[in-house]
Amino acid sequence: MGAQFIEIGGQKMALLTVDEYKRLIDIAEDKADTIAAIKAEIRRDEGEEYIPAEVVDRILNGENPLRVWREFRGLTQDQLAKAAGIGKSFLSTIETGKGRGAPALWRRLAEALDVSADDILPES
Repeated sequence: MGAQFIEIGGQKMALLTVDEYKRLIDIAEDKADTIAAIKAEIRRDEGEEYIPAEVVDRILNGENPLRVWREFRGLTQDQLAKAAGIGKSFLSTIETGKGRGAPALWRRLAEALDVSADDILPES
């Protein structure tokens, strides 16, 4: 790397070519990515759950979060309904957005899916 050093207003400065500057930026970004990957691996080793992009994409694309999480967890409507103490038809009504349910129900559903209630509540 060929830097030129100058002093302006009592401050030392280094002048680089644009190519050298871009190379340093790439190195810094690679280091930041490596650090982020190491931190993510530590969190995973400590038990943090990874959620597949497909699950996130489905929710971001407007699918009912309760249904997406139920399917991700591999539960049928009947299994989740039983775990939450409701009927399958009522769960179906909630998943289609035609029914809502009380906050206590959402807490039971979230517990059965091992997520927070905020994760499964549909957008208002």
